[in-house]
Order: sequence, then C-alpha cells, then structure tokens
Amino acid sequence: MNRILAAFGIGAVLSAAATAIAAERTVTLAVNNMYCSACPYTVKQSLAKVAGVEAVRVSYEEKTANVTYDDQRTTVAVLATVTAQAGYPSRPINDAAAAK
Repeated sequence: MNRILAAFGIGAVLSAAATAIAAERTVTLAVNNMYCSACPYTVKQSLAKVAGVEAVRVSYEEKTANVTYDDQRTTVAVLATVTAQAGYPSRPINDAAAAK
C-alpha cells in the first residue's frame, strides 16, 4: 500500500513539474499566398483550431501571423504545417521560436 501511495506522490510531483516547465510562446510566421483581404480569415481560423493555440493575429498588409501558443501542446512546425494545408505556406521569421 505504501508503494502505491509513493507512486501516486511521485506522479503528482512530476505532473506539477511538467506544468511548471510549460511556457507560453509567441511566434511570427511569414505567410505566403495571401492575395486578398479574405485570406487572413482562413489563416486565422486554421491556426485557431490547433490545440494549444491561445491567440492569433493575422496581418494581410504584412503577410504575417502572430501566434501565441503553449509549447507543451504544439510546435512551430505544426503551426507551419497547418497553414500550408490551408493553402498558405509559412515559416517562422523570429529565430528564437524557430529553434524550439
């Protein structure tokens, strides 16, 4: 019985540590193929559906998407893949997020 309780205790500590390590990050993606004012809506909706994405701001004028996300739930690579699948290939333009 003590082993079971110890295992649950260790699991709780590890779970709390993983939560503490999780970080909110923001990446700016350069988005290709945005040729009309409706394109940013499609990009935003695609990114907003990704688990872990907390906020999305898309600029048609700058051809960028600023995405705030939980780095324990998604990655920059996933975000770029999602935009590409929607018809708008993208790549990170800030080096710090690209390294993650």
